[in-house]
Amino acid sequence: MSHALGRASSSKAPPHLDFRQFVDELRKDGDLADINQEVDPHLEVAAITRRVYERRAKAPLFNNVKGAHDGLFRIIGASGGLRRDPKQTYGRLARHLGLAPDASVRDIIDLMLSAKGAKPLPPVHVESGPCKEVKIFGDDIDLTKLPVPLLNKADGGDYIQTMGINIVQHPTEQWTNWSIARAMIHDKDRLAGLIMKPQHIARIFEQWENKKEDMPFAIALGAPPIAVMAASMPLPAGVTEAEYVGSLCGSPLELVKCETNDMYVPANTEIVLEGTVSVTEKGHEGPFGEMHGYSFLDEGARLQPLYKVTAITHRRDAILPICVPGRATGPDETHTMIGTLASAEIRQLLQDNDLPVTDVFTLYESQVIWAAVQVDRAKLRALGTNAKDFCNTIGNLVFRNKCGMQIHRLLVVGDDIDPFSFEDVMWAYATRCRPGMDEFLFEDVQAYPLVPYMSHGPGTKLTGGKAVANCLLPLEYSEEQNWVTCDFENGYPEEVKEKVLRDWDEYKLED
Repeated sequence: MSHALGRASSSKAPPHLDFRQFVDELRKDGDLADINQEVDPHLEVAAITRRVYERRAKAPLFNNVKGAHDGLFRIIGASGGLRRDPKQTYGRLARHLGLAPDASVRDIIDLMLSAKGAKPLPPVHVESGPCKEVKIFGDDIDLTKLPVPLLNKADGGDYIQTMGINIVQHPTEQWTNWSIARAMIHDKDRLAGLIMKPQHIARIFEQWENKKEDMPFAIALGAPPIAVMAASMPLPAGVTEAEYVGSLCGSPLELVKCETNDMYVPANTEIVLEGTVSVTEKGHEGPFGEMHGYSFLDEGARLQPLYKVTAITHRRDAILPICVPGRATGPDETHTMIGTLASAEIRQLLQDNDLPVTDVFTLYESQVIWAAVQVDRAKLRALGTNAKDFCNTIGNLVFRNKCGMQIHRLLVVGDDIDPFSFEDVMWAYATRCRPGMDEFLFEDVQAYPLVPYMSHGPGTKLTGGKAVANCLLPLEYSEEQNWVTCDFENGYPEEVKEKVLRDWDEYKLED
């Protein structure tokens, strides 16, 4: 349980605990572009951001958004995108966690899992914080007058919530859930937000429906970066993300009470929307250009619950972070955060069940619906198992667990394959997985309905469509590797490789 301290928020937190400081950190890294000329939120902001993902360019901070007024708001795009510098590919994600910018994706996964065995560290309640600098109530609320961006020309509306934290509390249990779920402007003081099973927000909303009471909510836009990462992680039911963040940081997260309900939000959040979600009223939501890279023209708006906004509080000169989902030729936050953190949870799940799994990674190039599962082949041999039994065990664990919700194909590879390398994994898949005999199908598990071949393909929409691909040759289950890989790294003696690398520049092969 949280406890009140009766004081104001700390004046200055480190970048991973304060979004404003995080933005400054990107600027110091040379990874932020201040755009001061006027930019239109109607598609132009999103088009720039989408190209930034694809070019791995600097994160754009739009300081002069057309229609902004009274501090609402500036916009930052691609805050969780990838960097062009190959030594700092994951630098923005690393900065979310207080890591050095050259941290690897494995370092990021390891850190996010580091709190698993730690005692939950409850947040502290403070009297006030930067998110309370400006307060808007009642008739002064008009969401339609804010410069909320249209992200894709086929979208059904303007989406203010693509990178914030939805905060809801179970009506009868001590469980406050943080998650990221999109929401678009419906009218002057209401949002239409996606609430989709099996996400925990949907389970909690169902409990409020059973009580016939509207669900209190808060949306923290521009929350502490490490909290955004935790909200992206498919933690088990009952885990309160604010406590998990405290364990990650080794210090409690500072929260402040909302103005019109009993939700608590990070005290230094840029913008807070608060109110109640109706259990009876619904509004049109979508269509929306999704994480898989499609915006289907035949997909009309869905009816989703309406969020009644009863207060807006914000920092002066606030910054709204946005995500513009699309093809993973330019990975965005739906890939880098949701996919990466699902990798962490899947790895933990398989290791907790004593399987010889060393790493798991959801491949960005697959729109994070494929995950490579790397196994220690020596330990695998010691199990005395076979492909069918091993792959079915993995599939039953992952596909029947929340962390495997969006994953539709698991590719089991050996420890000679780098699971973080799409080229490596595809080589193993193409050459070691025999179509049919090495593929194990799962048609009785919950599907991720946003995957295009589920929503627009043949067969059932809500179940099935999942498979485990065995990318290990039969001998790898019982014997040591009996081949030499034909590439520079493995096909030549060390002294030959060293000489080639030493003299490489003299050959002028890459001028």
